[in-house]
Amino acid sequence: MNAAPHPSPALPSRRSLLGGLLAGAALAATPAALTTPAHASARPAPTAARPLLLGTYTSAEGGGTGIGTAAYDTATGALASGPVITGVENPSYLALHPSGATVYAVAEQDAGAVTAVALAPDGTYDVLGTRPTCGSGPTHLSVHPSGRWLLSANYTSGSVAVHPIAQDGSLGERTDLVTHSSPPPGPGQNGPHAHQIVTSPDGGHILAVDLGTDTVYTYRLDESAGTLTEVSRAALAPGSGPRHLTFHPGGSLTRYAVEDGGAALRLLDTVPAGGDWPRQLALSPDSSLLFAANQRSSTVTAFRIGSDGFLTPAGEPLPAPVAVCVLPLP
Repeated sequence: MNAAPHPSPALPSRRSLLGGLLAGAALAATPAALTTPAHASARPAPTAARPLLLGTYTSAEGGGTGIGTAAYDTATGALASGPVITGVENPSYLALHPSGATVYAVAEQDAGAVTAVALAPDGTYDVLGTRPTCGSGPTHLSVHPSGRWLLSANYTSGSVAVHPIAQDGSLGERTDLVTHSSPPPGPGQNGPHAHQIVTSPDGGHILAVDLGTDTVYTYRLDESAGTLTEVSRAALAPGSGPRHLTFHPGGSLTRYAVEDGGAALRLLDTVPAGGDWPRQLALSPDSSLLFAANQRSSTVTAFRIGSDGFLTPAGEPLPAPVAVCVLPLP
């Protein structure tokens, strides 16, 4: 995973994930022309259109007007634009409820907030309301596996928040807010900067990644009260600036060769992203397609994933104003 300092339009101090390694290959952060490698192979699948949600900055010059929608062909990866879900400010990151009926968005701005949007089977939507995170610059959120709690990370203020989720998917008032007050900020940092918050696969722990303090904090969630209790910290090298973590699913699917008994990785290949400044990557639910949200070129690109892990460009880039997040729906 490659990451580099990068100011967002809404918050100049924000440093963000620029690229990553997912399901078979790395994407090169260049707008170079795409070519189809001779060894790439398409995975046959029945043709069907599935929805795609797009995060953006509504406050940025040339930005979006809400959560973008699109559709992708499950066989070819071809993309088509859809209507915009309006009434949502700066939805720079999105997360889907386990039921698939509600999507949540951060409002990445000084007065941070989270918004719930109900998604109907007929493609209509209903904005269920917004709740403050009591922090600034929320940059990431996730839904607890129980479906009862929304977890969010406030980048600028370096804190994490918990909100209850009602049966209809709407959000209640915040039940907890924890600020990363120690250890001291790392080299070049002016304070804590919470960049991600996720639940461990067994549901037993909440992990918060803070690039300002070079620390991964582990919490237990009281599922009755919606409060967090710290149980441990993983201190990383000063100045390393951790941004994002993920749990290995046990499949060996990346395009790195593992050598020396797991002590070394060797890069096998990279593929041009087909856009400028890829901010986020996402797999389709069946892992047959990979999507990239390219912020500076305001596009979304799609790639078919071959059985050998190689990526093949799928169709033309989709215009999407200041695309910073892409969420394929099942």
